[in-house]
Amino acid sequence: MQQDIRVTRSLAERFASFCATVVRYLPLGLNTLVPPSFVGFALINGFTFGVDLLLLTLGHGVAGLPLPAAITAAYVCAFALSFVLNRVFNFRSHAPVGRQAVLYAIAVAVNYFAFILGAGAGLAALGVQYHLARIIAGVCEAVFLYSVLRWIVFTGRSRA
Repeated sequence: MQQDIRVTRSLAERFASFCATVVRYLPLGLNTLVPPSFVGFALINGFTFGVDLLLLTLGHGVAGLPLPAAITAAYVCAFALSFVLNRVFNFRSHAPVGRQAVLYAIAVAVNYFAFILGAGAGLAALGVQYHLARIIAGVCEAVFLYSVLRWIVFTGRSRA
């Protein structure tokens, strides 16, 4: 058990070091503006977006679930994975998980209604091509979620 904790910490420390190294090489002065945790967030959430698409494909395309059920199941699983990975590797939080999980669930719900449905569908209804509308909504979603994770959900994190 103790060895597992050391391995996880070691992986988390390596992930943090990698993100800090990426930030050091950002051009145009971005290395002074972009925190390493934003790079970590982008890496983790890019990965979990891929998991979301994979689960959606398996649920709808392979298992034959109705599309709304497959979308919802994939979305919930991907955000649960994102929570765990961001908590352990990116924000390295050791605070009690219960309060963080509740705050995260609220943030995900707000995100879903405000950005995925609201901004994405709203922009499309205003005539913006739906792929472009989803990309714009995705950028807003990323800024919102990162901000919530950094300053609300994982505020008691270790800053080592």
